[in-house]
Amino acid sequence: MTALGFLYPGHSAEDDYQRMEHLLGSDIRLDVIHTDIGEDAHRVDALLEMGSPDRLAAGVEELRLCGAEAVVWACTSGSFVYGWEGAHDQVRDLARAAGMPASSTSFAFVHAVRELGVRRVAIGATYPADVAELFAEFLGAAGVEVTGVRGAGIVTAAEVGEWTEEDVRALAQESDAPEAEALLLPDTALHTVSHIEKLESQLEKPVLTANQVTVWEALRLTTRKVNAPSLGTLFTKQPLTQA
Repeated sequence: MTALGFLYPGHSAEDDYQRMEHLLGSDIRLDVIHTDIGEDAHRVDALLEMGSPDRLAAGVEELRLCGAEAVVWACTSGSFVYGWEGAHDQVRDLARAAGMPASSTSFAFVHAVRELGVRRVAIGATYPADVAELFAEFLGAAGVEVTGVRGAGIVTAAEVGEWTEEDVRALAQESDAPEAEALLLPDTALHTVSHIEKLESQLEKPVLTANQVTVWEALRLTTRKVNAPSLGTLFTKQPLTQA
């Protein structure tokens, strides 16, 4: 049994992890611990507080008791808002507090893009435009070329959690660009796991979504490779790099 731990802010789309656990097989367990988000706002000051060391450390003991082998901070905006170096510091602090390998959803996107061997990506974010641009800057620091950024202007994770499949597909279609080799949907509050196959068929390219890459990153940290076609190209492609 491989036990994977996730620190998930609040309650929005955590049922995506239940779906993924079912799809991955009986020997992989996904343990989701909810962290206190403070103010639910896609605003820089609120996001910095959401991802603060004290808030993340509060969930670590419960993960250890679950027997988790690795932990991922399952929040994109609450990691990239710290910038490239600051996000590294956040992950190092989390690993030290947890006593196990650690990462975040922001780095999961970087590693997943490298795994697919793509260089140019489009971003379809639920966030306000200024926050979405910070994600583009984070990817740029990793050497990923962003062809375009669309911010939907949604302020709270609670509202994002209510989005329908139609909403998700519309965001994907509006955000894609012909020159992009993959589309990224970076909000862990967004339900996407049930839609990835349809999105990839619709756009005819890989689609990386926040909860999808978060689980893939935890598997990467434990050196597990799982073939799960319903979770998209990322879960079926043979590895190209060791990120």
